[in-house]
Amino acid sequence: MLAGGAVSAREVVRAFLDRVSQVDEQLNAIPTLVAERALAEADAADRRRAAGKRLGLLHGLPIAVKDLVDTAGIRTTYGSPIYRDHVPAEDSLLVKRLKKAGAIIIGKTNTPEFGAGSQTFNPVFGPTRNPYDTSRTPGGSSGGAAAAVAACMLPFADGSDMGGSLRNPASFCNVIGLRPTPGRVPEAPTTDAWDPLSVSGPIARTVADLELLLAAMSGPEPGSPLSLVRFGARRRQLSGRPLRLAWSWDLCGLPVASQVTAVLRKARDRIDGLGWEIEEAEPDLREADEAFDVLRAFSFASDYRAEYEQHRELLKETLVANIEAGLRLTPLQIAAAQSKRTAIFASTAAFFSRFDVLAAPATQVAPFAVEIEWVDEIDGHHLATYTDWMRSCSRITVTAHPAVSVPCGFTDDGLPVGLQLVGRYGDETGLLAVAEQVMEATGAGARRPSL
Repeated sequence: MLAGGAVSAREVVRAFLDRVSQVDEQLNAIPTLVAERALAEADAADRRRAAGKRLGLLHGLPIAVKDLVDTAGIRTTYGSPIYRDHVPAEDSLLVKRLKKAGAIIIGKTNTPEFGAGSQTFNPVFGPTRNPYDTSRTPGGSSGGAAAAVAACMLPFADGSDMGGSLRNPASFCNVIGLRPTPGRVPEAPTTDAWDPLSVSGPIARTVADLELLLAAMSGPEPGSPLSLVRFGARRRQLSGRPLRLAWSWDLCGLPVASQVTAVLRKARDRIDGLGWEIEEAEPDLREADEAFDVLRAFSFASDYRAEYEQHRELLKETLVANIEAGLRLTPLQIAAAQSKRTAIFASTAAFFSRFDVLAAPATQVAPFAVEIEWVDEIDGHHLATYTDWMRSCSRITVTAHPAVSVPCGFTDDGLPVGLQLVGRYGDETGLLAVAEQVMEATGAGARRPSL
């Protein structure tokens, strides 16, 4: 419609801005909005189309960028009071790609402080709320993005994922969140260009929308040594043989809330009707937690040491604890974690010689009260740290394989639950083809919040 002129970019952007004004006061998902700037850019996009110029893949489509990502001329706080008034002079690589594809930046989506934790709140903007139940959290750290997409304030959004920050909020908000293979979406700027732990990826309501955004975000980059070829928006059809699906209820013994398992059982019954070969199996991820904790702490010490040394009193305690854990690490601990990660990658790759896809819980709990910083107990199982309740995602992070959370159902009290699908290394195409069939089987993605 945009390419053919049936609607103008201004009309599309105006419609989404109107939706933001209608519902975001309840959610606080897009705390920084640049409406007039966006409309001016929409007018420029309309002039390009009228002049017959080549249009980008995302021509005229609005997007709000996660507040961890630098946007030239638009306040970028990283959820930290240290950077409350920070306005970058230059766009990040991701934003440059979005703009080149024709997307129109309308603002920034909320995130926890420096993206630490899967509960979206910070001292600059406060908490973001779940559109399916505003007394609950949307998860995080891409919580503002997921809530905005779920509430139809955006057609899609970018996010980032270290321990589940794309998959967790997607599960909590009944949308799709893809953690791509490291390098599919190049990271720049970054303190460690060889680190596969944190990646950027798309959030959307449909697989087709997700693929469209991924195509614009992805592609090789000379300054990014891990970067991969661009994702093609056209999907591969599943092969003629039955798909081989491995199913895991708890991903190597993790505590999973009974209400989550109940939803997954109903989803499993529907997936059984697809005619796939399904076997209860999982790769051995028992050593993934230790590797993740060490590598995550190392990353936090590397990224935020200056803020820690200069503004420790302004950092939340869980973030301080992670930085200090990183500063205490020894070379032998880091080397051991890297060796474990390598072994886990190899064993997971071998696992996928037998299976096409692994299905597992995306989250171990349903969306919880927005006042709770992190979950410390699951059905009687005590959790020691603020990352323990995210292990169903962080264990997959260590494997470096692509993973997507797709809507699969709702608890009895109407809270969304996602199913995590993990694919072969580098095969987002095959993974998303499976994701689309799972969504069609469960039908959960069609249920929108009543805002």
